[in-house]
Amino acid sequence: MLEFMNLNRNPDYLRSLINAVEQFKTALAEFLELQVETKDAGFGRGLLPAVVPRDDADPADVATRRSAVDQAAGAAANATLLTGIKIGVAGIGEIDPIAAWSTIADPKPLLEPPNVISAADSTIGRLQALISQAEAAAPPTTGVEAMHPLVWGAARKLWLDEHFQQAVAAAAEAVVGQVKALTRRNDIAETALWQEAFSNAEPTPGKPRLRWPGEPNDRAVKTMNDGLRQFAPGVQMTIRNSAAHGEQEMEPQDALERLATLSLLARWMERCDLVTAS
Repeated sequence: MLEFMNLNRNPDYLRSLINAVEQFKTALAEFLELQVETKDAGFGRGLLPAVVPRDDADPADVATRRSAVDQAAGAAANATLLTGIKIGVAGIGEIDPIAAWSTIADPKPLLEPPNVISAADSTIGRLQALISQAEAAAPPTTGVEAMHPLVWGAARKLWLDEHFQQAVAAAAEAVVGQVKALTRRNDIAETALWQEAFSNAEPTPGKPRLRWPGEPNDRAVKTMNDGLRQFAPGVQMTIRNSAAHGEQEMEPQDALERLATLSLLARWMERCDLVTAS
C-alpha cells in the first residue's frame, strides 16, 4: 500500500490516470447517447433507473457500449483510489463514483449521470494538482525508475530479479496492450496493428488512427507522423519479438537500451490524438 501511495509523486503515472479517466468519460458519453434520462422523459424518480435505453436504440449496441464503459472504469480504478474522490449516498455511505457508474441504469439508482461526470472531472482536477505538487518537489531523476510508468511498472519486478530479457518482453507487451486499448482493436497481429494505428489513411469505422498533435500539414507534425509509422512497427519487430522469442539472455545494458526505446514509444503514443471516423 505504501508503494502505491508513493505513486502520487510520479507525474507520468498521474498523467496516465488522467488519460484513463478521460477515456472513461468518453465511453460514458457514448453510452449515454443511446439513453434518455427518466426525469427528462416525464417520469418521476422513484424505483426507475436514472437512464433507460432510447426506443430506437439497438440492444446489442447498448450492450457493447456498456461493456466499453465497464472496461474504461476498470482502467481508471486507481484514479479515484489515489485521489479519494467519493460520493455520499444516504443510507449507503460513501461510494466510488467511477466504480459504481452502472447504478445509473439500475432500479433505485444510487447515482445520476451528472454525479458521475462531475466526480470524474473532480478526479482529473485532483490528479492535475498532484502532478503540480510532484513536479515541484521531485529532484531530477534518470535511469530505469524514470522511464514511462507503463514500461517500468511491467518490467520492475523482473528487472530487480535480474531477468532482463523477460523484463523487456513484459514491458513490450504492456506497450502493445496500451495501443490495443486505445484503438479498441484485438483483431489483427501486433505489427499490423501498429502499422494501421499510425497509417496516414483516413480512419474508418473500427479502425481509428493515432496522430501526432498539431496541424497535419505542419512540417514538424508530418515528420513525427511519418516517423512513428515506421518506428512503432520497427520496435515491435526488433525489440518485442526478439525479447519474446530470443534464446540467449540479454546483458543489462542491452536490456536497458531496449526499455528506453519502449519508454520513448509509450510517451509519444500518450501524446498522440486518437482520431476516429466521423
